[in-house]
Amino acid sequence: MINPPDRELAVELIQEANRNGARLARACRELNISVRTYERWVSDGGIKKDQRPHALRPEPKNKITKEERQEILVVVKKEEFVDLPPSQIVPKLADQSIYIASESTFYRILREEKMQQHRGRSKRPEMKLPESYLATAPNQVWTWDITWLKGLIKGLFYKLYLIIDLFSRKIVGWEVWETEDAAHAEELIKKAILNEKILGAPLVLHSDNGSPMKAGTFQVLLEKLGIQSSYSRPRVSNDNPYSESVFRTLKYRPEFPYNGFQSIEDARAWTARFVHWHTHEHQHSGINFVTPEQRHTGVHIDVLKKRSEVYELAKQKHPERWSRSTRNWDPIESVALNPMHPRVKSTIVCQHVLNNIR
Repeated sequence: MINPPDRELAVELIQEANRNGARLARACRELNISVRTYERWVSDGGIKKDQRPHALRPEPKNKITKEERQEILVVVKKEEFVDLPPSQIVPKLADQSIYIASESTFYRILREEKMQQHRGRSKRPEMKLPESYLATAPNQVWTWDITWLKGLIKGLFYKLYLIIDLFSRKIVGWEVWETEDAAHAEELIKKAILNEKILGAPLVLHSDNGSPMKAGTFQVLLEKLGIQSSYSRPRVSNDNPYSESVFRTLKYRPEFPYNGFQSIEDARAWTARFVHWHTHEHQHSGINFVTPEQRHTGVHIDVLKKRSEVYELAKQKHPERWSRSTRNWDPIESVALNPMHPRVKSTIVCQHVLNNIR
């Protein structure tokens, strides 16, 4: 349900975009509403308010009485129940041969009376948003992780440490070791910084919450190097998607030895070949099908410009084969790590526009 001020703002933005040449359907789609909904809002000449809160609805037959509601409020305030949730109150009442209402009814009434949030010393759980970063050039945001590579012996795994650049998807550092250790992570990050020649430059390093990533000695190293550390939320598996994506690409290569590597040297040799392929040959869909090396060095701009010219010439040669414009080969300007949800983003954008209008 959209409250009246947000509805008025949405109509104002849609009408302004429409006056400036934007199609009504496109303007509505940007705010995640349909054209039919917009037309219903403005059907009477003004901006119609939401009538659902004022609709008369018949009372459900199974609705509890006022006396039962009051009895629930009295019960939950008793000393023996004051610190308990309804999931424990209702069974305890049943043990006393008492049944007033279901657990869900208890919860609903407590919420309506604002008695559910802080019963006893309990605190309302806080929703933590993922850390979000925007990379507009190479070596601004790196992500890294560790994956296990199976050996020939059951239970034997080699650990692949891998760092990728968020903007270009280039693998800027990797090592294969037999153990997960903060010392290995420290050596890897120092090598990557030196290879990229960015010592002292601002950099964000994102990872999950593994022990090598959270080790005290590793944190001290990051502080010395001026690197800002960033971590996934606890028990959230998709806050480090770019590293996970590279690992999936690696393990689904046709030549990947799914039966296991013969030795750590074999694992390192295979990984070296994969890194070369991924960096110099693989045309990544997320960066408009250029290689990570091309994007990392800036060559991708000329590559994409040439592609665009080829498509334009093809369209001129056979215009009947093109019902629309040619494929968009513009460079991807930026890459976001864990971007905000579109609804949250739309709310912030609308508020920003409103502030500018005022």
